[in-house]
Amino acid sequence: MELHHGNLFWPTTVEKARSFPELTTNMTCDVLIIGGGMSGSIMARMLADYHINTVLIEKNTIGSGSTSANTGLLQFSNDAMLIDLIDRFGKEKAVYFYKLCLKAIDELDKYNATLKEKTDFKRAESLYFASNEHHVKKLKKEYDALIEHGFNADYLDSTAIENLYSFKAPAGIYTKAEAEVNPYKFALALASHAADLGVNIFEHTEVLSHQFHNKELIFQTEKGEIRTKHVIYATGYGTQEFAKTKGALLERTYTIATEPIDQFPGWHNQSLIWETDRPYYYLRTTPDRRILIGGLDATLNKKEKLEQQGQQLLNKLHELFPSIETSIAFEWSAIFGSTKDGLPYIGKHPKYDGVYFMLGYGGNGTVYSMLGAEILKDLILYGHHPAMDITRLKR
Repeated sequence: MELHHGNLFWPTTVEKARSFPELTTNMTCDVLIIGGGMSGSIMARMLADYHINTVLIEKNTIGSGSTSANTGLLQFSNDAMLIDLIDRFGKEKAVYFYKLCLKAIDELDKYNATLKEKTDFKRAESLYFASNEHHVKKLKKEYDALIEHGFNADYLDSTAIENLYSFKAPAGIYTKAEAEVNPYKFALALASHAADLGVNIFEHTEVLSHQFHNKELIFQTEKGEIRTKHVIYATGYGTQEFAKTKGALLERTYTIATEPIDQFPGWHNQSLIWETDRPYYYLRTTPDRRILIGGLDATLNKKEKLEQQGQQLLNKLHELFPSIETSIAFEWSAIFGSTKDGLPYIGKHPKYDGVYFMLGYGGNGTVYSMLGAEILKDLILYGHHPAMDITRLKR
């Protein structure tokens, strides 16, 4: 599966990435992580703290899959609103999950502080605006639920938004607990730190076959065999067929990065921006003063011309910020996974012992990866995590 297509921006921000060898011998370990993107790198970094004998393998290079096409918005709010999750799972579970997402951003911040390399991680503020008048009532209800359960948020009416931004919207929720990051740099730095802490990492190493036994899992690669007690599939959207997650939907999303600009008139605090429409547009700025805008999500079989979608995104940018004059520097499309209930698939395989999945489907992929690492670490070490029923594969 081709995970992305076009001219990616993030890889151009790294002059020389640390490389890792190909597996050329047989190995044994306690945990094997398959996939060296954001999920696998976070998982490896976490297990290193617990001195667990861990091997991570990546069939290409670290961060070269979906991570390199990620836009790096880190938000505790989900594609599914808190009020929607309350309706589906009840108040206790829904609020608990939102709190986990909020905590995950703090944990990502803590991890970033331990890294030698600069990852452009920065705390950010976020505007979630109503795309039209019909969405205002539900947005206000969402705001009330956030406040009721202790989340820090402000409700902005149309006048407040017009005073802070160059575009008009009937209402919005403004939060200040989010963050932004260069996801490619972050995954590389996490993997590098995990390796320094003792995790064995191998690139250009693909699983060709596997055998699942009661007490041992055996994986064959081209030049070596790995025997392990536990395996974590962190291969993202390429895992869909094996994981049997019936509630997942793979789509295609489009993104552009502009040329650098001097100023951002009409953009309050260069906040993260997204909207209530589905599919939705999402925007952020970068440390080198570019704008990233993505959206136009469509089914996989509807593959539009990249140039046309890029121009449409640029037109939307100019519609929101008419005083900003810029052009497209990078444009790409990427496979994007979502779920019917808005939650990731993280947990045990319903059939095989010792087999786990960390599939951060949804717009909060990196945040889901962080909380997913906590869940799987606890499942491996203690056999339980309070959120295991919320994110389980078979639900």
